[in-house]
Order: sequence, then C-alpha cells, then structure tokens
Amino acid sequence: MSEGDSVGDSVHGKPSVVYRFFTRLGQIYQSWLDKSTPHTAVRWVATLGLTFVYMVRVYLLQGWYIVTYALGIYHLNLFIAFLSPKVDPSLMEDSDDGPSLPTKQNEEFRPFIRRLPEFKFWHSATKGILVAMVCTFFEAFNVPVFWPILVMYFIMLFCITMKRQIKHMIKYRYIPFTHGKRTYKGKEDAGKTFAS
Repeated sequence: MSEGDSVGDSVHGKPSVVYRFFTRLGQIYQSWLDKSTPHTAVRWVATLGLTFVYMVRVYLLQGWYIVTYALGIYHLNLFIAFLSPKVDPSLMEDSDDGPSLPTKQNEEFRPFIRRLPEFKFWHSATKGILVAMVCTFFEAFNVPVFWPILVMYFIMLFCITMKRQIKHMIKYRYIPFTHGKRTYKGKEDAGKTFAS
C-alpha cells in the first residue's frame, strides 16, 4: 500500500463515491438523532407506535413468533441494564477505593448513573424493533413453534429477572427513577448574622 491509501480511497487518492455516500448518510442519521435527543416523550411514543405496528403485523401474519420472543428477550436485557447502576455496588463492597452509593444519611449525595442511559436504551430498542420488522419479510425466520410455551417462558423469565433486580435494588438501597423522590431544602435564611 502506498502512503495515500486509506479506507474508502479510490485509485486516485480521492474518496470513492460509495464511501462519500455512506459517510454523508451517516452524518444525516446522526444529525436526526441529535435533534431528537431533547424530545424524550415524542421518541418513546414513536417507538410504541412502531411496536404496535410490529405486533399487528405479527398477529395478521400468524407467524414469526420466535422473532418476537427474541425481541422480547432483547428488550428485557436492555431494561435490566437501564435499571442497573453503572458501577455495581456488589463489586465495590470489598474495596474502599471507588465510588459507592450512599447508605447513611450523612454520606455525600451521589446521583444514580445508569449502566444504559435513556437515549441509548431508546435507540437500541427502536433498532431492535426495526430489525424484527425486517425479519418478518423473510420466510426463513418463520420457525414453527407453539407460541403459548414461548409466552409462558417469557413471563417466567421476566418475573425471575425482575425479582432478582428488585432484591439487588433493596439490598444496595438505590432507586433508578428520579420521579417521586423526596427533595430536601436547606434551612431558610432569616437574614440575621451571628457575631462570633
């Protein structure tokens, strides 16, 4: 390879048309993602709408249950990562050199930092639904299964996983949601100063 060769370069040293097209497409995609970041409710409503369209498609086609089951497992894993702290307190139990969640009232407040932030959770969940939707167009993914067994197994898996997660939350005293938490205000300033 010569000095001027790099990924996407054509024979003459300029980026190829295909490389420029996909680079530009990636920039447009990232721009739309950046614009959607502050609109949390709109993003989730669109994803729920897409989920509804997917479910109606699966119901009307009467198939692709294994794809739907895989999508459910994927969303369950994303949800557990969304509920989990970035640094697992059970790993920090033995060592005192890292950050930990406060366990006493007089300890320093440290905000809850998620392992999977909300935006990445939404983005991954939406991409998962789109991939599952594309799979419904290919007969190879329509594996014949007895779907009630999959539903029962998913419900069992969901209950066991959430029970373990809730026990972890209770043991290490963290709440992954900020809505409904108590806020503390300092003492009111009476305007008087004390001379010492």
